[in-house]
Amino acid sequence: MFRTADALRLVGVTTVSDAAGVAGGSADEPANGEKTPARRPIGPILWALTRDTAVAAFRYRVTGLAAEAAFFALLSLPPLVLGLIGTMGHFRGALGDDTVADTRAWLIERAQTVLTGPAVDSVVVPLINDVIKGGRVDIVSVSFLISLWAGSRATNVYVDTITIAYGLSGVRGVIRTRIRAFVLYLIGLLVMVIVIPLLVAGPALVRKALPESAGLVQVFYWPVVVSLSIMFLAMLYHSSVPVRTAWWREIPGAVVALIIWIVGSVALRLYLAGSLAGVSVYGPLSASIAILAWLYVAALAVLIGAALNAEIDHMWPSTDTARARAARAVRAADAADAAAAAADTAAAEAREAAARTAAAERTAVERDGAKAERKAERKAGRKAEERTARRSDEQDG
Repeated sequence: MFRTADALRLVGVTTVSDAAGVAGGSADEPANGEKTPARRPIGPILWALTRDTAVAAFRYRVTGLAAEAAFFALLSLPPLVLGLIGTMGHFRGALGDDTVADTRAWLIERAQTVLTGPAVDSVVVPLINDVIKGGRVDIVSVSFLISLWAGSRATNVYVDTITIAYGLSGVRGVIRTRIRAFVLYLIGLLVMVIVIPLLVAGPALVRKALPESAGLVQVFYWPVVVSLSIMFLAMLYHSSVPVRTAWWREIPGAVVALIIWIVGSVALRLYLAGSLAGVSVYGPLSASIAILAWLYVAALAVLIGAALNAEIDHMWPSTDTARARAARAVRAADAADAAAAAADTAAAEAREAAARTAAAERTAVERDGAKAERKAERKAGRKAEERTARRSDEQDG
């Protein structure tokens, strides 16, 4: 049976008793009087983190899980947009007819890049008109439900992968995991409503809203946008770990994820500009493929950042994650002990059953042997009586 200290050593955490176990030494000072070794150079540490992160990414199928998350994210976009447009229709008076009309024209224009002209005219335009008029509450409700399901399913991929990468699978139950993914998806929607327009429009949008602070906006715009993005990623990582961790421990992965996402988005844009320019073999599907590829790059960046944070935690574990992994190791050891005990019990019962069967067989053989002997004795007795009777008859004759 494992002890907690054994489990801590199993997950790579040095206990005080281990540190003090050197003969004549203590946890603070070695017994031989030597000085504590100097810190490791940063180069080997970065190489070890890079190598371990790459190994973890392949071990946990990060590329496949990123594709799964991108698919569900893409699946959630059309109903989400449809639901938001329906909501705008109900608030036409507050937003203004011009805003609603511009939004309608923008949606139809984007739909024409994905669908054919007849499909847009016969399906998309009537549907958007009905939804904007506010007369299709059923479509708005169903659209939001589908979007929430698909979006939370994509977020659940992140939560599950981060939990497994930290070695804490099974610490949080399935229902709690789905609830956590649902809440994170709602928070992500709110963050995207703020961050994405800032990323797309650039500082001009804020300068237009705050003309008197144009100088400050020019200086602090991108640092604020980058900081908000890093904070959101750190919140995603922090909330996905089943145990409480410090916020600052999630920042390295968030920074790396943002860098990978920016570099990947630029590379993807250059690739798509060359491959989809002019006549494309994909036809009307080009826009959908481009969106799916961008979502895949974003999901891959998030999962690689999560793998980096997990490897950092494995290299320098926090108290809570180390205890959670130790408790999981203890539970696994207890389960293994219970399984071994059950196997031993089953083996003992099997041996007892075999012994009882053998004893029953021996008893049956002995009983059959005794019966055969008694039968043979009776038969021999009858033959002896017959011989005696024949002799008696012969003597009488």
